Order: sequence, then structure tokens, then C-alpha cells
Amino acid sequence: MREEIESRSAVIVKTSLVGIIANLFLVTFKAFVGVLSNSIAVILDALNNLSDAVSSIVTIIGSKLSLKKPTKKHPMGYGRIEYMSAMIVSFIVLYAGITAAVSSVRNIFNPKEPNYSVISLVIIGIAVLVKVFLGRFVIGRGKKVNSQALVASGYDALFDAILSLSVFISAMVFMLFHISLEAYVGLVISIFIVKAGLEMMIDTINDILGRRAEADLTKKIKHLACEVPEVMGAYDLLVTNFGPDRNYASMHIELPDTLTVEQADVITRKVQHEVYSHTGVILTGVGIYSHNTKDDVAAEIRNNVRKIILDNEWALQMHGFYIDIPERKMRFDVVFSFEIDLQEGERIVREQVSKAYPDYDIVVTADVDLSD
Repeated sequence: MREEIESRSAVIVKTSLVGIIANLFLVTFKAFVGVLSNSIAVILDALNNLSDAVSSIVTIIGSKLSLKKPTKKHPMGYGRIEYMSAMIVSFIVLYAGITAAVSSVRNIFNPKEPNYSVISLVIIGIAVLVKVFLGRFVIGRGKKVNSQALVASGYDALFDAILSLSVFISAMVFMLFHISLEAYVGLVISIFIVKAGLEMMIDTINDILGRRAEADLTKKIKHLACEVPEVMGAYDLLVTNFGPDRNYASMHIELPDTLTVEQADVITRKVQHEVYSHTGVILTGVGIYSHNTKDDVAAEIRNNVRKIILDNEWALQMHGFYIDIPERKMRFDVVFSFEIDLQEGERIVREQVSKAYPDYDIVVTADVDLSD
């Protein structure tokens, strides 16, 4: 797994270096054209490319820092540093958009007549093509290695291409009709850049807060667990993310009550191996539910209790049911939706089941809807 992480980091670094070189190339030529043509739009475009180069540097630093080996202080490693670097990139994009908007507004009230040439147009046109290619390249590489920072940088490059295209069109209009539109066009584009920065920021905040694990992944993990002989169900799966492609998880599996502890140990280790081999997710804990297999009455009561519980629309699932008929005890877990308070749901369920089975000691465990 360490090798895969390092290989992923190498892709991020190489891709970011391509972005740095391309952006510094564009900064040089755009700044030259902007000064000669007295165009605020071109100068702002050059500064925006400079911010992109800085973003790529931040991405490289974040990727390198995330490779630090786990320590006693941070036993899960430093993978989440990548989310912090993505947040910094989003701040840079947002700052670039706000700066462009302020400069455009100033230029609307205090216009300066630009002085474009054919060479200026050629350089701006080349910049558009370079940015389109760079954006598509970086987005593709970012999605391939699951790097939010790279994807954000790629989309920023595409927005830059649109910005440069708008400058190109504005220059053409000025040369043909002597009408200066660049300040107005710059303002419109800056609004889109600000919007993109905010969306990147919100997306990264969701990663830092913790998202619900993707349904495809959780369903695959449960399916792999249930394929192991003797496993009758997989529940309470919680996937915790500590950086891109660094997932740890825990869950319960349901086993027949005829198994020994040794047999259960072999099964849980098999489940851990299968899940890691096929998904890369490390199961840090596998709990066990005992399933009644010795009494048909237990199965009948289980079905009745399930029906009572699931008649409530906020009760999503019942599992982990076990009943000791001689001792008159039953226990089970209920997954509640986010529409009801867990303690309130637990109280209602206990009352409903107690009404149907008044002579039983009932233990209800409330579960959160953690995964699909």
C-alpha cells in the first residue's frame, strides 16, 4: 500500500510541475503583452496564471507532506494534509477572482484605452490553447489518482482559458470597432472564478468534515464479507477517510450461535483479508452478532419484531437480533434515519416491542445510518 501511495504522489508532483512550467511561460508572455498594450485585462490574466503556479507549488508541498510515515502522535498518517493543500488552492482561486473583480470595476469607472497588436492577439490565442490542454490534462490526472487538489487546479486552468478567450474576443472587438469591453468581460469572468473557488472550498470542507462513504464501496465491502462461509450478514459499516485512498473501517458480521470463539476468529480474519485484498480498505475491527439457529420459535419472534419496528418509517433496518427464550431476554439493533432523535426512536421501539412481548427483558441499541 505504501508503494501505491508513493506512486500516486509521484504522479501528482509531475503533473504539478507541468502546470508550474506552463503557467510561468504564460506569465512571462502575458505580462509583456499587457504592459505593451496597456491592457488591464491581460495583466490580470498574467497575475492569475502566477497564482496558478503558486497553487501547483502548494499541491506539491501537500502531496510530499502527506507521505510522512505515521507517528505515535498521528497513528493514521498525514494523508489529510492533501485536503488542507486543496483548501489553500481554493483560497488562491477565490482571491484571484475577487482581485480580478475589483480591478475590473475600477477599470470600468476609470477606463484606459488599450493598444493591441496582431502579435498580442497571437500570444493570447496561444495562451487559450495552452490553458485548455493543461486544464484537461491536470483534471484527467487528478481524477486518475483521486487528488482533489489537482482536479481543482485543472478546473481553474479551464476557467483561465475562458478568461483568456474573453480577453481575446475583447481585443478583436476593440481592433475592429474601437469599443472597449475588456473591463466588463473581466468582471463577468471574475464572478465565475469566485464561484469556482467557493465550490472548491465547500467540496474540500466536506472532505475534512467527513463524507458518507460511496455506496459502491460500502456495498462491495458488505458483499465481500457475506461471501465468506458462515457469515449471515454484514452491518454497522463505518468507513473513515484519512486522506485520498486511505480508508479504515469497522463493522459487525452475523454468525451462527453454534460456532466456537476459535472458529469466529478465523472467519473475522478471513473477512479482513478479503476486504483489504479487493478494496484496499483496512478493517480495524470486526464485531460479531450471534444468530439463533437452534429454535424455530426464535425465527418467528424475530420476524414479528422486525415487522413491528419497520412499520415506523424512520426505522431503516433491524439486525443483530438474538433471543434467549428460557431467560426471557432479547436484544437487537435498529438503524434510525436522521429524521428522529436516536434516544426518542429507541424509546418508541422499546415500548412497541414490550407491548407485544411484555414478559421479555428487551435491550435496544440505536444505530446511525452510516452507510448504504
